[in-house]
Amino acid sequence: MSSCIGKFATYFFKEPFSELKSKQHEGENKIWRPVFLFVLALSLFGLLFLAKDAGISGDEFFHVHHSQDVFNYYKTFGEDKTAATPTESNNLPYYSQSPDTFIHLIINTFGIEDYMPWRHALCNILAWVGILYAGLLARRIGGWRAAVLTCVLLFLSPRFLGHSFNNLKDIPFASACIMSIYYIVKFLDGLPKIKISTAIMLALSIAFATSIRVGGLLMVAYFGLFAIVYYIYKQKTLKPVFFKTLIWSLGICIVGYILAVLVWPYALEGPVSNVYDAFTNMSKFQIAIRQVFEGKMQWSDTLPWYYSPKYMLMTIPLVVLVGFLLSMVLAFHNRKKWFYYLVLFFTALFPVFWIVIDRSNVYGGWRHLLFSYPSIVILAALGWDSLIELVRNRYAKWAVALAMCLLCVHPVAHCIRNHPYEYVYFNQFVGNAGNAYGKYELDYYYHSLREASEWVKENAKKDSLTSGEKIKVGCWHIHPLNYYFKDDTAHFETAFVRWAERGSSDWDYLIVCTTGIGPDMIATGAYPPANTVYQVKVDDAPVCIVLKRKQKYDLQGSEAMKKGDVEQGITYLNKAVEAEPDNETAVISLAEIYLKRAMTDTLRSELLPKINNILDNFLKCNPLNENANIMKANCLLMSGQADEALKLCEQTINTNYKYENSYNLAAQIKLASGDVTGAENYLVRLFNTGRHSDQLVKNLLQVFRYQGLDEAGAYIKLYSLLEDYYRSIGEDELADQYDQAQTQLMQNRFRQ
Repeated sequence: MSSCIGKFATYFFKEPFSELKSKQHEGENKIWRPVFLFVLALSLFGLLFLAKDAGISGDEFFHVHHSQDVFNYYKTFGEDKTAATPTESNNLPYYSQSPDTFIHLIINTFGIEDYMPWRHALCNILAWVGILYAGLLARRIGGWRAAVLTCVLLFLSPRFLGHSFNNLKDIPFASACIMSIYYIVKFLDGLPKIKISTAIMLALSIAFATSIRVGGLLMVAYFGLFAIVYYIYKQKTLKPVFFKTLIWSLGICIVGYILAVLVWPYALEGPVSNVYDAFTNMSKFQIAIRQVFEGKMQWSDTLPWYYSPKYMLMTIPLVVLVGFLLSMVLAFHNRKKWFYYLVLFFTALFPVFWIVIDRSNVYGGWRHLLFSYPSIVILAALGWDSLIELVRNRYAKWAVALAMCLLCVHPVAHCIRNHPYEYVYFNQFVGNAGNAYGKYELDYYYHSLREASEWVKENAKKDSLTSGEKIKVGCWHIHPLNYYFKDDTAHFETAFVRWAERGSSDWDYLIVCTTGIGPDMIATGAYPPANTVYQVKVDDAPVCIVLKRKQKYDLQGSEAMKKGDVEQGITYLNKAVEAEPDNETAVISLAEIYLKRAMTDTLRSELLPKINNILDNFLKCNPLNENANIMKANCLLMSGQADEALKLCEQTINTNYKYENSYNLAAQIKLASGDVTGAENYLVRLFNTGRHSDQLVKNLLQVFRYQGLDEAGAYIKLYSLLEDYYRSIGEDELADQYDQAQTQLMQNRFRQ
């Protein structure tokens, strides 16, 4: 057993560095090999040093909790199947997330309480593995200078660097993929001879990638594709060893698959069926979130096809983009290395094209495509290296090198100026993060919560509004907040508070990440609010703020309403609106009360001006707020301005196509005017967003009856809508059930 472990360790740690003994490329300066080693050492130190200031990413606690579930699965020998049981609210069993599980095992074994630095250190090391293998692949193609340039450009890529601090999902996957690509190339390069150590490392690389996410099996597809191309290219040489190579290749893939399954509970429960299920069902669990893109709040499942490519063009350093273009232009010059360039261009561009063609639900910039980025950087390095090689004049060579260095200044300056928010980077096409503020998401992974929490711990004080012994700190992202305040529970308590509900929640200080804040509020200056006491900034753009509570009239009004004391609630809410005209909780609650009272004709003329005044003042600050606009539409309808009310409903739908109230009110307006078909169209539009509430079903059935259908006919039409909807999203089993329900109803009607 010990000898097997020793051999494994030898292969894993020693094999990649055997490349360092490779011969220099002809005419290559010997200085570049030691420079490569120096850059590698410096990059590892830099990653570990810089990451100590990083915050917790937005997804970390989900993976921490799943790691415990995985640990319990193996600890109980499979009896605790939480880690192997996907639910409607938890798709993590579809991930193996082996790095999370590995570090959790260490943390659990040694009882480490402050465990986040350990997680981040592992992420740094795995990012460094990606830098190492990207450099080694560049050396195999272009030499040691290309390897050095690759390592430098990858390290100086702010998005890659920033995610390497704490993204223990996308970064390890990126490293595993470039590691796999390296060993695919090395394995094929060695044919017809098969080097056992390379075969073992290729199997381990495939296992590593697949053990992080099921998409790692893409490496098997890459291996098959590139092996076929290589065989056609080298047919004369490889034909005698075709079957031997095929058997070895299949063996590598099978071993990699088995190893991945062993550390993946869901796959272990069904090594073939569950892996296939993970492939086919992952898309059903993709969460649609609203985010800022091109100055508008948009749902991630309806983003423009160019979302990912545009984000990459805006955030990849120009030195990499220019190098990538150089590599394309100079590809003919390097035509003897066409196979390597084919591998790199395919692995760099195929994932991007696939996301565009598949219209994948993506968000958070292009972190889902980080696994393609090392190939992009290698090509960029080869582009610059080829240009330096082509230029004969010594001064011209220095000019090329100087140009490359000058293009590096922008990302380097950003990293120095905005550490530890390196990943909030925009290149010269945008200018900087300040120019992107209000147009694109900035700190979408909530790194800035750490700095804001530390400020609160150092500066927060009790005052007359503090309701308890402890200062109450609110935040929407409660898990990171609990971690940051875990050592200060004697003075602080935390509370889950959503931005839109902050007025009805009890808090003394509120930490708010700018991610998800409407661009309209930013444009009007309503954000950050007047009670902001601290701002975390990147290029002068506030990515996170701390609010200090100045009044609790809104909270008192909400509590009075819950107790049924409407008059007292109105008194407090009016005080809240007077103090803060843009107080969403107070404005919406007060407008809702007045609207219900305005249903009585005797009070309508008195209340409508008051409601309009409250809403108009609020909409000056929040012009696209859905709740306020739909209440404004109700006021217009009560004033006899049905057409204007309908226009406002359409505006609200354009702002947020999943906002139910706008469709329902528009349908009511259409019904009131006798336009039953128009009412149906609005309700069907809402239906096709996937919001199938009981109220919507009742409204649809009511409209169908207005059209002259009997009870059975109304339900047949409803089931037809359900069948079409579920087929459109790939839920054929559900669609078939509703098809059968229609058939049954029609048969029953025929019998009658």
